[in-house]
Amino acid sequence: QVQLVESGGRLVQAGGSLRLSCAASGRTFSNYYMGWFRQAPGKEREFVATISRSGAATLYADSVKGRFTISRDNAKNTVYLQMNNLKPEDTAVYYCAAANRGVLPTTTREYDYWGQGTQVTVSS
Repeated sequence: QVQLVESGGRLVQAGGSLRLSCAASGRTFSNYYMGWFRQAPGKEREFVATISRSGAATLYADSVKGRFTISRDNAKNTVYLQMNNLKPEDTAVYYCAAANRGVLPTTTREYDYWGQGTQVTVSS
């Protein structure tokens, strides 16, 4: 089992920045691909970013490319999502997730463990 706890979500103005954190506990963190997803009210959960086990490779949704950066610190069992130039359409609950198979997985079904989510609200 892997337990994931997100933090860092809050209300921010458009154009602002936030850094989300996701702390993992349980099994060996470095064995897992880590991903960030988000879900806005009335919408399906969507892929945001993913990072390889070592952190050397990343993949982003087109909607956040160039604005968001995913990173990880395997010594701290933590994955981060740096979000810059935030837009109102980035408003959602953000979830981190862990996957122990696949290659830079981008779909929800590829992930085995999920956090409880953290709310990000971007005001215009």
